[in-house]
Amino acid sequence: DTLHTATSLLRVYRNLVGLLDYSERDTLTGLLNRKSFDETFLRATVLEASRLYAAGDAADGERRSGGAQPQWLGVLDIDHFKQVNDQHGHLIGDEVLLLVARIMRSTFRFGDRLYRFGGEEFVVLLAAPDGAGAAAAFERLRRNIADYAFPRVGRVTVSVGFSDVRAGDTPQAAFERADRAV
Repeated sequence: DTLHTATSLLRVYRNLVGLLDYSERDTLTGLLNRKSFDETFLRATVLEASRLYAAGDAADGERRSGGAQPQWLGVLDIDHFKQVNDQHGHLIGDEVLLLVARIMRSTFRFGDRLYRFGGEEFVVLLAAPDGAGAAAAFERLRRNIADYAFPRVGRVTVSVGFSDVRAGDTPQAAFERADRAV
């Protein structure tokens, strides 16, 4: 009886977690969706504030902030995506989106947050020591996508812009800075 009850409770828990995960993920790519972005972004601004305010006492600051690095927000657009849909159809366009999401997962680290904002627009929230480190990560993604041979489409390119996440930032302000950088 106890084993049956425990198994049933675990099944209910697994279903609940699945529902919560489903509401936070893009159904096509499996990446996080726009709805879940604001909450994650606000955590990044708190991390940034903690990092900055802990910097006053470097030795103690490293312990308190856990060695946190600055956060960076990148916006990625697939170039000429409308042409892909027009020339090859929406099924092939969906396949391109899926493959871009897969390349993003393989390019970035586990702790980096990857989002699909809709259409051909993606967002990345990552930690890097400075702008050069963030630029290198986004350049690596751009190159990985440009080098990939997409079935039926061939080569696909992306445009990327990024901005630092600032203490007290709003999601809209950081997104607008990164979007302008695209």
